[in-house]
Amino acid sequence: MTEWDLRKLRILRTLAERGTVTATAETLLMTPSAVSQQLSNLSKQLGVPLLEAHGRRVRLTGAAHLVLRHAEAVFAQLESADAELAGYAQGEAGRVRLAAFSTAVPALVVPAVRALRRSHPGLELRVREAEAAESYELLAAGEVDLALSLAAHAPSAGDARFTRVPLSEDPLDVALPPGHALAEVPELRLADLSAEPWIFGGSGPWSEITRTACEAAGFVPEQAHSAAGWTAILALVEAGMGVALIPRMVRARAAGVVVRGLPHDRPTRHVIAATRRGAATAPATARVLAALRAAASSAE
Repeated sequence: MTEWDLRKLRILRTLAERGTVTATAETLLMTPSAVSQQLSNLSKQLGVPLLEAHGRRVRLTGAAHLVLRHAEAVFAQLESADAELAGYAQGEAGRVRLAAFSTAVPALVVPAVRALRRSHPGLELRVREAEAAESYELLAAGEVDLALSLAAHAPSAGDARFTRVPLSEDPLDVALPPGHALAEVPELRLADLSAEPWIFGGSGPWSEITRTACEAAGFVPEQAHSAAGWTAILALVEAGMGVALIPRMVRARAAGVVVRGLPHDRPTRHVIAATRRGAATAPATARVLAALRAAASSAE
């Protein structure tokens, strides 16, 4: 029977994710030569070539992709085993590491923490602010247990490494300067703002969300100012320098501007949580997920 070495399989999986031996070594705190040696030994154990030269780099062979396809099922089963063991070992205590995008921290994470402190005081939640791409890198590397992100910027639902859990729909509102001519217009539509100067980031998720919503309403927004943080965006709007789409999650911080809903356009972003596949049933992780769902329901 073929000998399967889990440690070496993890190295192979990391190489598939990171792309180079050097990046793999940095992620796993190994030397590049040690990574190469371990993968060479794995190739000998399995009796198939796993790497092939590709210019000055290496790439995975078809056999390596086949091995990884089966290995993912093994890793998921081991995550499930770890989850069950955690239930016996931790009971009501434990630590969950969570990566979350910035607006989710005050809107979802903080209410969840407050609820967990009352219901499960022995449960510790460690929070790390991170955008979607970084969150999933941290999750895949085992540095966090949960990742909060937007569905539009998460890996596909078919990614075998993760389990996605829908949390909430966060409507997008429009922020207008005080005294704006359209501030009191009934049944405001996004298209009514097509001639306005717009404020959004030069790149990244919020730039894509704003452009996509406006294009769906039939126009391309004129970007008058570029800002990524909500404090800066709302300050620019308050100063009468333009209008902006803002998530419902930050509405409480928009005291100096006029915020209007867009019921006809209904632009929405979808908030999800993700775990490594097989880990969602770990008692501590499941409790945090339940608290996040409750916080999301309360916020709607």
